[in-house]
Amino acid sequence: MTLLTHDRYCDEIAHQVQQLRAVVTSGADLSATVPTCPDWTLEQLNLHMGGVLRWAGTLVRKRAEENVPDEEIPRGDGPENPGDAEALDAWLAEAGELAVGALRESGPDAKVWAWSGIHTSGFWARRMAHEITVHRADATLAAGLPYEVAPEVAADTIDEWLQIVEWSQRAEPDEAAWRELRGPGRSIHLHATDTAAGLNAEWVVELTEDGVSWHRGHEKADVALRGPLTPLLLAFYGRLPLDSPELEVLGDRELLEFWLERASF
Repeated sequence: MTLLTHDRYCDEIAHQVQQLRAVVTSGADLSATVPTCPDWTLEQLNLHMGGVLRWAGTLVRKRAEENVPDEEIPRGDGPENPGDAEALDAWLAEAGELAVGALRESGPDAKVWAWSGIHTSGFWARRMAHEITVHRADATLAAGLPYEVAPEVAADTIDEWLQIVEWSQRAEPDEAAWRELRGPGRSIHLHATDTAAGLNAEWVVELTEDGVSWHRGHEKADVALRGPLTPLLLAFYGRLPLDSPELEVLGDRELLEFWLERASF
């Protein structure tokens, strides 16, 4: 597995912010419930995403050695005019500029507090790129708009999620969901069927007594999830039903459902 470059992550954040703003200004109903995040309206989802970008940008800009309090995050609670698409659009644009500006200025190796075991600005560039990649999917699906993401970004989003699962199992070994993912050898194969030449977009996830491990590759597994890379990503993040026509499940479907119920943010 090879990470994308720091500049590539920054570029992707900026691109995804533009795409998310396009949803906000598309005429979509900001009060509509987001089906894939049913606790949020479309406006609340965008407030979450803009707030997270401002939080991460503040951490990086301050070279924070610990988490920062909410009052130190500039305009972290949203625009002054709730329900106003134009105000939300401008607020999101500013959030993207703050985050990307701080990340570009810092480079990938600046020491910055993070909830993970990776205390660098590079962690935040990658995390924010994938956070907004997935939440833009939530927004576009809610608005009934088409969604696509660059293949290398989609593949790295899956990589990062699997790494987070591994880290979470180590950091919280007594968490019920992680305990349940331990056990006799079981395996899941993710197979993207439409990737460009040179991009290995297949994954093998193994559930063992010692915990979850994974690698990229093509191997027989107890269950396989096959489909184009973007739908594969969305299904693996619980954003697309397994019965979607773009997808195919081969083998032990219950094992895949078991994984998806437990390995989620």
